[in-house]
Amino acid sequence: MDPLGQRGEWANWAGDQRCRPARVLAPRSRAELAEQVAAAAAAGERLSVTGSGHSFTEAAMTDATMLRLDALRGVLDADRESGLVRVGAGTVLAALNQELEGLGLALENLGDIDAQTVAGAISTGTHGTGARFGNISARVEGVEMVLADGSVRDLSAADDPDLLRAARIGIGALGAISAVTLRCLPAFTLRRVDSAHKLADVLDRFGELAAANDHFELFTFPYSDRALVLERNRTEEPPRPKGRAVAFLNDVVLENWALEALAAAGKAMPRAIPALARFAGLVATGGRNQDASHRIFVNRRDVRFTEMEYAVPRADGPTAVRRVIEWVRSNRYPVFFPIEVRVAAGDDADLSAAHERDTTYIAVHQYRRMKWRPYFEAVESIMNDYDGRPHWGKRHFQTAATLAPRYPRWDAFQRARDELDPSRAFTNEYAECVLGR
Repeated sequence: MDPLGQRGEWANWAGDQRCRPARVLAPRSRAELAEQVAAAAAAGERLSVTGSGHSFTEAAMTDATMLRLDALRGVLDADRESGLVRVGAGTVLAALNQELEGLGLALENLGDIDAQTVAGAISTGTHGTGARFGNISARVEGVEMVLADGSVRDLSAADDPDLLRAARIGIGALGAISAVTLRCLPAFTLRRVDSAHKLADVLDRFGELAAANDHFELFTFPYSDRALVLERNRTEEPPRPKGRAVAFLNDVVLENWALEALAAAGKAMPRAIPALARFAGLVATGGRNQDASHRIFVNRRDVRFTEMEYAVPRADGPTAVRRVIEWVRSNRYPVFFPIEVRVAAGDDADLSAAHERDTTYIAVHQYRRMKWRPYFEAVESIMNDYDGRPHWGKRHFQTAATLAPRYPRWDAFQRARDELDPSRAFTNEYAECVLGR
């Protein structure tokens, strides 16, 4: 879906964030990007860079000038020996994965959606799961950025370590990223095993399971006492992908069509949601697959929803999950969509949700056009008790005042912002809310 409709209205993937930019710029090269940015900023226009619209927040929204960098895509340079790959900022992750596979390379870790652009993914802190692995931005070795005066800064760990730590997760508030250098790995195969267990047992063994697997996560429906555990591990064996018929049954019929049908039934009959959730928990029995890493990391997502995700210290994850479930059940809140729990290693990006601490990510979802705010507000209140940090691309209600104490390098990011965008050309209401003016 093109995020920009025929009548000039931009909408995100979920369809619940919309704006009408005064004008849209779509440069065809870095030089054209620099020229357009300089002219717009000189005219006093505020600039907002949008990717593929997979944020649930207002991060890309603007009523001023929107920049679309779709044309700045593809692998620009690759060194197979070092694993360093320079890629255009507008490259969609799905396309990048295909190009890397052709080079015999792969990203170390990925989330379960590959529709984001590279710049959008790193700017919001997109992540996968794995106790020993960081988010995607943790593998960024360089960022090429066009500033408001049209100049180009090539930020690297060697020359600009402080600025790079800011730019790796910059929420679009520092400049227009035109290219990113990623450190990749030789292509590898993952074995994925999905299995159903008692939720209480999984949460009791949470730390053990996270440590025992390269990439561990769990899904549970708030009204179910079952959890679906996903374990992905590297293997030297060759890929053995599912056949087309089996893949269609699992990935399309069960994970999307059936989920859509059950969620729609719950929306029509809210009182039936607990029973539907228990049924879904019982039929989610799991399966196996072994394939190239990017095909194992990524899942098909057709059902539309909105989402909130928080990062808390690793050890606090199970308790926080239990409290969320307890709130849903005690308030009989009508939510059918599952809770997703993942883990990540700490990193050093200024605004990373996993900054300087090993992390549990807890994501809650609500089906499209169902009431989500009371649920998300309650979840946020719980996460606040654990010094929770929100995912920058997913719904939350924090402000710069409430966020600043949660990030040890908050002031360092603000200094980088003052240096790279002193006139605040790259801003919108969201940036002003979460970062300040």
